[in-house]
Parts: sequence; structure tokens; C-alpha cells
Amino acid sequence: MAKAHISATNATDKTIRAIDRKRERERRFILKKAKENAEEFAIRLTQRLIDREIIEINSVQSVQEVFIQQLKNLVTMDDFDIQLKVAPNRTLIPDPNIVSLYLTQYVIEDLINNPAIEDIFGEDIDVYRAIDSIFKVLRPPQ
Repeated sequence: MAKAHISATNATDKTIRAIDRKRERERRFILKKAKENAEEFAIRLTQRLIDREIIEINSVQSVQEVFIQQLKNLVTMDDFDIQLKVAPNRTLIPDPNIVSLYLTQYVIEDLINNPAIEDIFGEDIDVYRAIDSIFKVLRPPQ
């Protein structure tokens, strides 16, 4: 009987597929948890952005509702739409949290147009760190 030949590229392909599966499982887990706890995260996120003086607002409730809506919609969004949204900040940090990255870009691009927002301050990395300080709990333990 012939011995099966295992090439280096075959082993590499298996490793890459395993990493991709792990990342996809983590992504689905994070998005599901963000949706399940959207109200709590929205309250904490709004408060954190105000405390760190990233956003200046005139209606806390309005901003919280916007964040709740975004967190609930994330799980149903197409992967292409999410990747398109986070593309400008993808290289901000290595191995970013997808929810934090998405909301960072949302705050920078879209939230500024909300009538409840008076102004947004800080650089992209400052906004990401403030948001990720809330959503880092979503990452499953390594």
C-alpha cells in the first residue's frame, strides 16, 4: 500500500483553515454577546465616551439608542459590509476586537451627523481604546 504524501503546503493550508475557523467562531461569539447585552453595553459605552471627553452630547438617551441599534444590527450584517466599514481602521492595532473597531469607525464617520452630538474629540486610537475598554470583555478567553 502506498504511503500518503503530506506536503508542507498541505500542512500550511490546514493551519490557515484552522486559524480562520477559530477567528470566525470568535467573531460570531462576540457579535452574539454584543447583541444579547446591547442595552448594558450602550449605557456603559456612552458613559465611557463622555467620561474620556471623546464626545460632547446634548441627549444621552438618544446616543444610547443609536448604540443599541448598532449593536443589535451587527449580528445580521453581511461580513462584507462590516469589513467595508472597518477598512480605514483595520491597521489601527494588531488583532482588534471587531465590535470595537466597527463602533470606532461608526463614531468617527456617522455619529457626528446625529443631532444629539455636539462634537467628537480625539484621534482614532483614542476613540478605539475608549470603546475597547468596554468591549474587551466580549473576547473569549484564549
